[in-house]
Amino acid sequence: MSESTEFKKAESVYSGDGTVEGYDKDIQYDEAEDAAVRRKIDTRLMPWILFSTFILNMDRTNISNAISDNLAGELGFSLNVVNNANTIYAVIFTIAAFLGSILGKRFGPHRYIPFLVFAWGFVTLGHTWIKDSADYYLVRSFIALTEGGVIPATLIYLGGFYKHNELATRLSWFWGVQSLASAFSGLMASGILQLGGVNGLSGWRWLFLIDGVITILSSIIFVFILPRSPYHTKGGLNFGGWLDERQSAIAVTRLVRDDPLKLQYNTQVQVSDVIAVLTDFRVWGHLVITCVGLTYGTPYGTYLPTIIKSFGFNVYVSNALTAPNYILGFISMTLMTSHSDRVGERGFHGIFSVSWQFIGIALLEFLPDSTSKGVFYLATLIVSAAPSTHPMNIAWLTENTAPLGKRTVSSGLVIGAANIYGVYASQIYQANDAPRYHTGNFILLGFLAITLLLWLGQKFNYIRLNRKRASIWNGKSDDEKAEYNATTEDQGNDRLDF
Repeated sequence: MSESTEFKKAESVYSGDGTVEGYDKDIQYDEAEDAAVRRKIDTRLMPWILFSTFILNMDRTNISNAISDNLAGELGFSLNVVNNANTIYAVIFTIAAFLGSILGKRFGPHRYIPFLVFAWGFVTLGHTWIKDSADYYLVRSFIALTEGGVIPATLIYLGGFYKHNELATRLSWFWGVQSLASAFSGLMASGILQLGGVNGLSGWRWLFLIDGVITILSSIIFVFILPRSPYHTKGGLNFGGWLDERQSAIAVTRLVRDDPLKLQYNTQVQVSDVIAVLTDFRVWGHLVITCVGLTYGTPYGTYLPTIIKSFGFNVYVSNALTAPNYILGFISMTLMTSHSDRVGERGFHGIFSVSWQFIGIALLEFLPDSTSKGVFYLATLIVSAAPSTHPMNIAWLTENTAPLGKRTVSSGLVIGAANIYGVYASQIYQANDAPRYHTGNFILLGFLAITLLLWLGQKFNYIRLNRKRASIWNGKSDDEKAEYNATTEDQGNDRLDF
């Protein structure tokens, strides 16, 4: 279908309540103006989005720092309680993630995100005063409930500012900054943990206290800095806004011309959208890739400071040494995803990344016990430096899912899938398998091998489907194509011309 025909169809179907304010079908602009608008969004919006996810991951990874400071021993329970709490966290986080995309759409991501940041900041603060395993289960449950919705709400939010071929790169920044937050968290923890004993508080309690205060203060800033849309950037701490009237119209129109479905951006999710997602095998392919492919991250990430400590480093050095791991992961993921955006390919990039992950875990599994601590640490760097496939997989899912309600639901589900694996992944590293976790690493190798096959299968499934549709569509006359457009009941990514 030609671009102009697609716009006319979108306007005829989605004009009225679904029309996005600021869209101007007649406006003309060149690539330089488009790029100028994009740069303003990059410099005015993305820093705050990246800061929000920085805060999120700082508060998500501080638990691993606290565990390395003997949190479990001080509270009188074993690492099995930590694993069980991780399982509970995964279940609740998954439910919250599914609801997060829907609630974010309902109340507006610019409102919902600050609310969630404040809520999990309050719960993070609550970790300071836990006394036993019951308290630990309680705070980990509430932190999952409050953190779970923010990522899918952010995905919906960014979809209202960026085009398809811009999104994956920004998502790599998003998850890359999470890696930097983990690095910062390790460095910060190495200093804060040394406050142990001050005012009668353990080092890990100081860690949660300081993180909680930082998060709550940040949520107040987000209330006044996140705009409703690219057409509404005035007010609050943005004062007169980022864009003039023409740039505001370009900011909205460029999105619609990239994806006419965004004319229905304000449309709420329907039950039919949920059903459409749950019955789409292509969406399920991405969900399974997420669930299986990210499994290694839970046990490895939770115990990384402890693993490094087992090589012979003290607790403060061990936490500080996690920083290079996360920085390397940020660099490799950003470069890989940016290249994927430039060449317009996802599947083979994912296969390369998973192969790298496999090699890293294999080193941790098969290096002999006599290996020096420096080489062992190098093996963790190789694992951590493997590019995360998550941003590419989400971008791949987003650009192949329509209409917008279906895309919204799938965004929540893919973030849920990126956490539900914690139900079993949190049990892979067991206390009786420490410190090398040979059994656990062998299990992770199996998951990564399956992930390779899943990426390969999804890639060739899309190739087969595209060839089949192209053959049918190109075989139709102009009249037959017109009749199809007028009479088809196919919707979104089920259409022949999608």
